[in-house]
Amino acid sequence: MHEIIRLEQVSYTYEDGRDALRDLSVCLHSGEKVAVLGENGAGKSTFFLLCNGVLSPTRGQVFLEGAPVTRKRQSLTALRRKVGFVFQDPDVQLLAGTVEEEISFGPLNLGWDTDTVCHAVEQSITNLHLEAFRTRAPQYLSGGEKKRVSIADVLAMSPALILLDEPASSLDPLNTQLLEQNLALLESQGIALLISTHDVDFAWRWADRVLLFHAGTLVADTTPDAVFSDPDLLALCGLTQPTLYSVSRILGLSQPVRTLDELAQQYKK
Repeated sequence: MHEIIRLEQVSYTYEDGRDALRDLSVCLHSGEKVAVLGENGAGKSTFFLLCNGVLSPTRGQVFLEGAPVTRKRQSLTALRRKVGFVFQDPDVQLLAGTVEEEISFGPLNLGWDTDTVCHAVEQSITNLHLEAFRTRAPQYLSGGEKKRVSIADVLAMSPALILLDEPASSLDPLNTQLLEQNLALLESQGIALLISTHDVDFAWRWADRVLLFHAGTLVADTTPDAVFSDPDLLALCGLTQPTLYSVSRILGLSQPVRTLDELAQQYKK
């Protein structure tokens, strides 16, 4: 795994003097699946905005593949190509008249030639199964369809890391399942994924690393098992144990299971 983005002693203070993040040092690598947990106001969204260059640190430094990120256009363009951001509310992100125009917006802004843009758009549409929506206005799609378009937006720019802020928010069960299938597709392409979520069951079954924030501080950067086995840490951050984690403990399993299939396999043994 190679380093994509690194934050060193980064702090961010809002204009009213309120500290959103304090002394954050963290490194994100290729191929990782990272869940970002914490209460509302813990600093998760500010962290994402710093990673994507929307915000600049009040103190500290952000690095992209080892090089310091500056406010110069070239530096920010490189950052936003490598680190894509899927907002919680897709209506904030979707601006164009059709889905095809929407997905082409990012590659065109990067200055790619026409053939390269067309190829990127076609590949992104195919990967997210958006062929039937190509000429539709994204503003009139369903919530789940809008989410797929917003992911396709970012995917078209060939990022190394995608940040997803509460991607399952307001989705029904079917669209949540489709979202997880899309995440698996991104993972299969070697894209690192960083997902902010309040869903501890999702974080438990999906992530291989957890970043846990509390009151503007990163209080844990470790495995899901280490986080969910620590009752004091969970209490501090207002979290509960995932359902399957608790069930595994109640049943006395030597290792907690992450999926129902794993639980069934334990009983077969």
